[in-house]
Amino acid sequence: MSARITSALDWSANWSSWINPPPENSPLTPVQRQILAALEIPVWRLRNPVNRTRQSVNPDQPVEPAAKATPVAVEPLEPPDWTSLRQQVENCRSCGLHQQRLRPVFGVGDEAADWLIIGEAPGQEEDQQGEPFVGRAGKLLDNMLTAIGLSRDQVYIANIVKCRPPGNRDPHLDEREACQGYLSRQIALLQPKITVALGRVAAHTLLSTDDAVGKLRQREFSHGQEGIPLVVTYHPAYLLRSPAEKSKVWDDLCFARERYNHHPSRE
Repeated sequence: MSARITSALDWSANWSSWINPPPENSPLTPVQRQILAALEIPVWRLRNPVNRTRQSVNPDQPVEPAAKATPVAVEPLEPPDWTSLRQQVENCRSCGLHQQRLRPVFGVGDEAADWLIIGEAPGQEEDQQGEPFVGRAGKLLDNMLTAIGLSRDQVYIANIVKCRPPGNRDPHLDEREACQGYLSRQIALLQPKITVALGRVAAHTLLSTDDAVGKLRQREFSHGQEGIPLVVTYHPAYLLRSPAEKSKVWDDLCFARERYNHHPSRE
């Protein structure tokens, strides 16, 4: 380093000129540039010099308070209406079941019903017609409802999954999870006073249990954040294979009717 730069680095030599650098518009001297380069300090130039002039404040003058931000109203999250929810199901590609379906089976019935009937999955005839419980099991379900004074038009019927599993197998866990949001929103729109779960798949999904249907019968459960009463019974398709069990389903439906009659909204 030259003697000129070394002398400029002497802390006693004109130190005040480095504490108070030249105005921003003033060019650096060649010596200053050499020193900065020797110290590997880049030279920055301000495109728009900042005005450092401080504004004088009158202590007797009142200070205006800062303006308050206007609060933004946030709309609460609500489930979509029935039409838009149905459209979402029509367009759903969340699991592999959509690949072989003919028609998604959304649900059917009174959209303001007190009773919600939930099965497991569409079968072949339901896949063709796009409506739940339309085959032999559906006709048996209609007779079961008639026995306790209800018609198909007075309840709402849905399934755990909206598309038919191949070969009418039980829906897999990922398939049930893919449809869970749709069923939850249907329940939120319907706000039923009682739910009847038909069969093992529906009971296990809604209650997060693996107990047999025989152990879940004749008991009142609750599901959802609203604590909706839920009763479990056998699926109509099971009754077609085991007609001797129909008397048990009759007992279960009578139990459901009793629990419905004791609902707080009816007392």
